[in-house]
Amino acid sequence: MLTDMQAAGARVTYQPSRRESASPQESRAFPLERRWRQPGQHGGTASDDITISRWTSTQTGIRHEEAATPCDRYFLAIALKTTRVKLTRGRHTVFDGVMPAGTLYIGAPSQRLSAQFYAPCDFLHFHVSAGSYFPPLRPGAGPAAPEGLNDLVLLRDPFAEQLAKALTERGHWADREFARCIGRTLAMHIARREPPHAKVNALPKWRLRRVEEYVGTNFDHGITLSDLAKVAGLSRMHFAAQFRAATGYRPREYLLHQRIERAKSLLSNSDTVLAEVALTVGFCTQAHFSTVFKRITGETPARWRCASRNASTSSRLGDPAATRMAVSHVLPAEIT
Repeated sequence: MLTDMQAAGARVTYQPSRRESASPQESRAFPLERRWRQPGQHGGTASDDITISRWTSTQTGIRHEEAATPCDRYFLAIALKTTRVKLTRGRHTVFDGVMPAGTLYIGAPSQRLSAQFYAPCDFLHFHVSAGSYFPPLRPGAGPAAPEGLNDLVLLRDPFAEQLAKALTERGHWADREFARCIGRTLAMHIARREPPHAKVNALPKWRLRRVEEYVGTNFDHGITLSDLAKVAGLSRMHFAAQFRAATGYRPREYLLHQRIERAKSLLSNSDTVLAEVALTVGFCTQAHFSTVFKRITGETPARWRCASRNASTSSRLGDPAATRMAVSHVLPAEIT
């Protein structure tokens, strides 16, 4: 089960309409995968330099998947919503934790990867011709070679996140050439990126739990970086770096997301005026609260409250089975 700290920033992403769901796969710019990392016959041809597909799972239990990257392709994945996942290669753990929306993963050719999904997830997958965009691997270079760009997890890559947003906002009816243009831009972005020079260890889970408990109790008060570092038992510099490696967020950024998540609960379940909601969750003014809320959610607090209540009313009036399906597209109530 994800905790409040780990699930901060989780978002509900674009869902296909009934018309799109019933449409043939070939009419889509990026088809839904029936099997993980398998675009299918409508995902493109072997001659395409970019193949794009989408992997969406609403399963709340543990789901195991495994796939190998073709010998002539790099595999790129962008998380469209926050999820909990473990990636392994043999006995080596590549990533284990909460993967924030906007995370970019890069896998090299001819590599097999196993995944365990612990929560609903939504990813865009790009299968990119290695020879068209990336320099060839040195003879004898192992999977860990920096030039191989293998198993590189870039938590919340802003440019990749914006490219994914530009593509998914058009839904599955995006123009195929537009989709390929997005894919090529992403490939060139990665090919020109310098690999990280040093790996920062993630904050250990026991330290993360201590920080989580402190924030859960004091989120409505002023919390400084020094406060959190002291709770974790680290210097400010080491805490900030390890916290970001573990969660994908800078400490202050996480605090803002946590406050907005608490505000959402108040907006959904009470008639508390906005100014009081702002003060309750730790903002000094309603104006600052509204600015941060819109930046994170894309809506003003008032519009978000209205949309949330309309959705709740529709769910109560609709078919129970449909309601359960809608609820399954978001993270469980215990972790929001």
